[in-house]
Amino acid sequence: MVRGKTQMKRIENATSRQVTFSKRRNGLLKKAFELSVLCDAEVALIIFSPRGKLYEFASCSMQETIGRYQRHIRDVQPAKDASREENMQNLKEETAILVKKIEAVEASKRRLLGENLGSCTLEELQQLENQLERSVSIIRAKKNQVFNEQIQQLREKEKHLSAENTRLTEKYETLPNEAQTQPITEDASPSEDTTSQISDVETDLFIGLPESRIRRLGNA
Repeated sequence: MVRGKTQMKRIENATSRQVTFSKRRNGLLKKAFELSVLCDAEVALIIFSPRGKLYEFASCSMQETIGRYQRHIRDVQPAKDASREENMQNLKEETAILVKKIEAVEASKRRLLGENLGSCTLEELQQLENQLERSVSIIRAKKNQVFNEQIQQLREKEKHLSAENTRLTEKYETLPNEAQTQPITEDASPSEDTTSQISDVETDLFIGLPESRIRRLGNA
């Protein structure tokens, strides 16, 4: 049967949690004992259960191992402090170098804008002039490149429009030139005989009281 991977989180069920603690505690104590025997290592293990019960293992004396650990910490701590101080000093030096570089860049930028030139020597002014001339040459070259690219794009657009114009002209010339129109004539005014035709139509329609209708039918 394949055993599933155990999730590293607190076991909510109290019984399962206690069983797991007992198994893992015994396994940890066994591993500590095997490490001390097989590798001749000084091992000290302290375990407190969730209820506060102490479990411990020491290959030698627990107090001696703890004392050795404390002495080691006291000996190592000054070295750590010295290393930390050295790192801080290195960071301060690097920060100072970066600040100087930033100040030099800012001063060069102001000089390129024509500011703070009073303290410049003749050689520095000549170098600044040469630098500006090189910059202007680069800018002009880039500007000419952009102009040429735009001109090329406009020429391509002109070719496209000219071809489209030629195509539409040829298409228009192939259409028939005869106009499909019909003459418009005015109708003669109709004569009085044809427009005024009167026909008498006899109907049974009667408007009036029912008694009058009866008398009319009787007379008929």
